[in-house]
Amino acid sequence: MPCYRCGARQIDPVRGASPWKRAVRREAQVLVCPDCQRVHDLDLDTCASCGSIALICRLGEIECRSCGEIRLARAGEPLVAAGSSGSPASAGPSGSSGLSGLAAEVEAALSRVLGRS
Repeated sequence: MPCYRCGARQIDPVRGASPWKRAVRREAQVLVCPDCQRVHDLDLDTCASCGSIALICRLGEIECRSCGEIRLARAGEPLVAAGSSGSPASAGPSGSSGLSGLAAEVEAALSRVLGRS
């Protein structure tokens, strides 16, 4: 997955922690390269409780790595491929409807398994 902002590709890292950071932008997880991390206006989603940008998105939930708050990703939000302009045509051959359908199926399966209503 490339950096959402500049499109740089991650190379095989040397041993140790990766300098690339995960973040959430428009309800989708993105990667941010080390160069773009220095920019102050990254237009990333923030935690409603603490204001942190240290968010991760997984299986329809967004979790703050700073305070631990977990919330459901907003239903009906279009899923945007990282680095795309946001138009359905740029999301790939299946467009955003294929990703939204999969997300809905995963959310329904999790609701059944976890007993959510």
